[in-house]
Amino acid sequence: MSPLPRVNIDEPKYDQNYYLGRAKHFFLLTNPLNVLASDSKLEEARQIVLRYRAGKDVPECKTIDDVWRAKYLYDSAFHPETGEKQIVIGRMAAQMPMNTIITGGMMAFYKTTPAVVFWQWCNQTFNAIVNYTNRSGTSPVSQQQLITSYCLATSGALVTALSLNRAVKNMNPLLGRLVPLVAVGAANCINIPCMRMQELRNGVTLFDEHNNEMGISKKAAVVGISTVILSRIAMAIPGMTLTPVLMNVLEKRGFLAKYPRSNAPIQTLFCGFVLLFATPLGCAFFKQRADIKVDSLESEVRDTIRKKRPDLETVWFNKGL
Repeated sequence: MSPLPRVNIDEPKYDQNYYLGRAKHFFLLTNPLNVLASDSKLEEARQIVLRYRAGKDVPECKTIDDVWRAKYLYDSAFHPETGEKQIVIGRMAAQMPMNTIITGGMMAFYKTTPAVVFWQWCNQTFNAIVNYTNRSGTSPVSQQQLITSYCLATSGALVTALSLNRAVKNMNPLLGRLVPLVAVGAANCINIPCMRMQELRNGVTLFDEHNNEMGISKKAAVVGISTVILSRIAMAIPGMTLTPVLMNVLEKRGFLAKYPRSNAPIQTLFCGFVLLFATPLGCAFFKQRADIKVDSLESEVRDTIRKKRPDLETVWFNKGL
C-alpha cells in the first residue's frame, strides 16, 4: 500500500479566506452526529491525528479522506489549544440538538412568567457551558467568575424578556413571538464577555504565520469576543424569526386552534431544521483563526513584535467559538 500524502491537517480542509470554505469547514465541525461518537472512537481519532502529525503510519486510514474524517471528529471534541476533551453539551456539535430543544421551548412557551423564567434559565445555563468550553486559550476561569457571569446573563435575559412581554402585550402577536430573540441577543452580549473575562483582562496569544508566539494582546481579545457575539446572534436569528412567522401564519389560518397540541412540536422541529444550517453558517461569518494588523495592536505589543519581526504585518489568534 502506498503511503498517504502529507498534508497540513492543522489547517482546515477548506480555504478559510472565503465564506464558502469556512461554511464547508463548520458543517463538518458542527455535525450533530459527532456527539454520538463513543470515547473509544474519539480516542482512536486522537491517536490517528497525533501519529499523522508526527509523520508516522496510520494503518486505520486507507485514504487521506479517512485522515480528514478523524481530524474533524477530533476537532469536534477536543479544545484546539489545550487539547482537553470538552464537555459533551458544550461542544459546537451539540449546538443544533441542544438549541432545538431550548429554542423550541422559548418560542412555544413565551407568554407566562414561569415559562419565561424556566426557559431563559435553561438557555443561560447551556450558554454558560458552551462559552466556557469554547473559550480561547488556556486562561483559567475562577468559580466566582463563572457564578457572576451565570447570574448576570440569566438576570439580563429575564429582565429583557419579561419587560418586553409586558410592552408588547397589546400589540401584534407576531411581536410577542419575537421577544425571545431579543432576550437571547441581550444575554449573549452579557454572558460571552463575562465567561471570557480572563481574556479581556490578560489578552490572547498572538502567533505569526509559522505558529510562533509573538505576544499577548487585550485588543485582539476584544475583537475576537465581539465577533463571537455577532456569530451567536446570527445563529439564533433564522430560527427565532422564521419560526414566529410560520406560527403566526398557522394561527391566522386556524390550524393551531384546530390542533392546539401541535404548537410545541411544530416549533421545535422547525427550529431544529433551521439550526442544522444556521449553526455552521453563523460560525462561518468569521475565521476561527482570526487575524489582526500589527499596526492596530496596543503600542507596547506592537513594539515587542517589531523587535522580533520587523517585516511582520499581520498576526493571528484563536478567537474561540
